[in-house]
Amino acid sequence: MSAPLQLLMSRQALEELGPQLQACFGSRPWQPVLTDEASPQEQAGADLAFVSRDITGASTKFELSPALAAFYDALRASSSLRWVHVHSAGADRPIYQELAARGVTVTTSAGANAGNVAVTALASLLALSRRFPMLMAAQAERRWAPLLGTVMPDDLAGQHAVVVGWGPVGQAIATRLAAFEVRVSVVRRARIAGSAGALPVFDYAGLAEAVRDAQWLVLACPLSDLTRGLVDARVLAALPRGACLINVARGEVIDEAALIEALRSGHLGGAHLDVFSHEPLPAESPLWSAPRLMITPHAAGHSTGNRARVAGLFLDNLSCWLRDEPLRNVVTSAV
Repeated sequence: MSAPLQLLMSRQALEELGPQLQACFGSRPWQPVLTDEASPQEQAGADLAFVSRDITGASTKFELSPALAAFYDALRASSSLRWVHVHSAGADRPIYQELAARGVTVTTSAGANAGNVAVTALASLLALSRRFPMLMAAQAERRWAPLLGTVMPDDLAGQHAVVVGWGPVGQAIATRLAAFEVRVSVVRRARIAGSAGALPVFDYAGLAEAVRDAQWLVLACPLSDLTRGLVDARVLAALPRGACLINVARGEVIDEAALIEALRSGHLGGAHLDVFSHEPLPAESPLWSAPRLMITPHAAGHSTGNRARVAGLFLDNLSCWLRDEPLRNVVTSAV
């Protein structure tokens, strides 16, 4: 009989998914290796790994807890590691790129939180459209500030939004914008006719052209060599005065210094950032005090239902992996 497959995972994931895991493995021998109980040597013998949210916790790709750093070291040390599934939609953490580069199959949970991220983007678009940041500031000052005169909002119907990224999140955002009669253009890696249905499509190099008559620039793209620093001073200047920007992608997609200047000069009417070039956002960052900027702590996709959707993707992929069938959301290129 072959040696049991070693599956590196957390105690919490095992307790939640034990029966489903046994159903997937069937008669094939396997053994859980628990991140918070097994020795580093045992963890480094893993064949498979499931990186659930409780493993990464509040750590970011910039600042790791000691426990998470040790877990990543175990993944690096495992010469038998063949497949890793991660809870996140993106795979831009350096460890995942390292593993993929050495031949380990890495799959993500892209799509699991797409609806939540899209709702967050829409909520911030509606808040900026209806001047909620200004109204809330007036509330804090106990000041009555009707939306009259120069601060009267424009009608949202008929406005133009450019959505950058055409994965599950970008598509979900476009669907929701259509319900508000907002005209949508798409910017994606390749300008493929018909790739976004009847919507106009631009490639990343054409972003400045795409935004010239847009009231909204919504970023929902993966971080890659093509998107790092994509929204720079030139793109921001190409937006009409008073346009707004929303970033639910990755912080490194934006030149933050150029964004701050565009807000301070009044060229941008407002912005919402859920992601940043360094997370957590340092207390001394000038973004905290930038005018007309809403900040949320990389929380766009969080909800109580995400864990079940991530688990479903992992279990489906595990069944496919055991049958030697193609997996969903395979990481194919390095950042």
